[in-house]
Amino acid sequence: MTDAFSHNPAHSRYELEVDGLIAFADYQRSGQTLVIPHVEAAPALRGTGAAGRLMARVAETARAEGMKIVPLCGYAAAWLKRNDPELIA
Repeated sequence: MTDAFSHNPAHSRYELEVDGLIAFADYQRSGQTLVIPHVEAAPALRGTGAAGRLMARVAETARAEGMKIVPLCGYAAAWLKRNDPELIA
């Protein structure tokens, strides 16, 4: 599996492409806050850890930009609580 992480500002989302399939996290920026209302992975990626790898890169990006995250999506909230709780706004 080859992962390619990218920022797609035209669609207000972060994307992780894995072997031609996409997992993405929609976002809205508000000052120094990144609101994540939705995270989704292509059906063939579910159960492969792709969404977790995507969230790790989103968290890395937020940290590098000095942002906090408001996870409205249940998956994003659970991932952050387990892996990076200090980023939760």
